[in-house]
Amino acid sequence: MKIVSGEVILVEIPFMLRGAGVGIMPTAWKTLEFALVKLEDELGNIGWGEGFGYSLIDATKSIIDRLILPSLVGQTITDIPAWNLKTQRQLHMFGRYGVTIFAISGVDMALWDLLAKRQGKPLHRLLSDGPARTEIPFYASLVRYAEPALVAQSSREALDAGFTRIKLHEISIPNIQSCRDTVGRDVSIFVDVNCAWSHDFVEANADDLLKLDLAWLEEPIYPPEDFQALASLRGKGIPIAAGENWCTSFQFENALAAGAVDYLQPSITKVGGISEYVSVVDMAARHNVTLMPHSPYFGPGFFASLQLAAARPAIHALEYNFVKPDAWIADVEGIRSGDMIEVSDEPGIGFHPDLDVVQKYGRTLGSRNL
Repeated sequence: MKIVSGEVILVEIPFMLRGAGVGIMPTAWKTLEFALVKLEDELGNIGWGEGFGYSLIDATKSIIDRLILPSLVGQTITDIPAWNLKTQRQLHMFGRYGVTIFAISGVDMALWDLLAKRQGKPLHRLLSDGPARTEIPFYASLVRYAEPALVAQSSREALDAGFTRIKLHEISIPNIQSCRDTVGRDVSIFVDVNCAWSHDFVEANADDLLKLDLAWLEEPIYPPEDFQALASLRGKGIPIAAGENWCTSFQFENALAAGAVDYLQPSITKVGGISEYVSVVDMAARHNVTLMPHSPYFGPGFFASLQLAAARPAIHALEYNFVKPDAWIADVEGIRSGDMIEVSDEPGIGFHPDLDVVQKYGRTLGSRNL
């Protein structure tokens, strides 16, 4: 397929913020940010992708605009994973991981969307000839509230919305306890502390953590790629999860060799796109490690993750960011029933942006005014 044009569209949609909104990032997190990659082929097909966002979408756009699109537009792509690896090699001096890979992830995703549309198949049919799931289970992922009352309120709201599993981003045991007291013992609770704790902290508070009956403890220590330290925390009563902040199958291979986790969590907009994500998923299946991926927030990455989960039974469930945005960049709530979300059978990844929303909440590079 020949790529005739490409652009990156920045979109920033506020969501209702309760509490300070500070902790996971250095500034208040109160918007969903998307770096939408739009590619067009010679047949007029449009492919959509997404490079990881938060407050980095300007940097992601810059790398795509300056380092990827100039050589991609006009090129004929016959092998997307080969293009991905070639691009990683070309850009390695700008960093093997982080924003460089976020940018590659978005373009890779758009290429796969194009390829599936050209072949008239949903992505899951392109990647697997076997039976595919028609809907995928999700768990509710709450933002960090740092206040027991807000944790309890949001936990109740997640249950009322039909979710049966909840992930917290709290870093104090009393706040986690507030959720457990609210939902009871029959609801699974996951805790992601975003590397806020240390190995010593986990060991010192092991008894209190065990009493919370956590389904997993995610990214408990810094740095997140300290595979040996993560492995040393396993087998002590609380399963260990990680992987959202690892990039490329190379890092995941090292993590699996070290026995770092019980649950593996690649993120399709951060790991290197669909090409690297498929490699990681298949690698995890060979190692018999359970996959519970991070799934990005309602843009192309979300829909691509849904397609991959349909194609790969090793993926057990995906993550639903439990916030209330001012607008939806694509229809997510319309395909959700409780904690199950329907898989599109249309050609491509199934992402159809609401262009009115894109226009209203789109912004130019460097502008953060909505």
